Amino acid sequence: MVLLLAGSPAIAETADGALLAGACQGCHGVSGEGGHGIPSIRQMHDRQQFVALMRAFRANERPNTVMGRISRGYTDAEIAALAAHFAKPQ
Repeated sequence: MVLLLAGSPAIAETADGALLAGACQGCHGVSGEGGHGIPSIRQMHDRQQFVALMRAFRANERPNTVMGRISRGYTDAEIAALAAHFAKPQ
């Protein structure tokens, strides 16, 4: 258990987009495809748009259901890593 706890800060520091994207799967789907009223984030090629959307959610500047609360859990580095991850072809 100590190893897991010791490794946790390294995960946050490296901001691994693929690892972080796992949290998005519950709503946006395994590949970010969305559906059932949830928008697709798969192949969102404009990284700046992704970052701007996440920051707007985090600042409560964009109406949403849960994304405001979810986005507050991410640092700017983690949001950038997610943007890079979802910009890649799946």
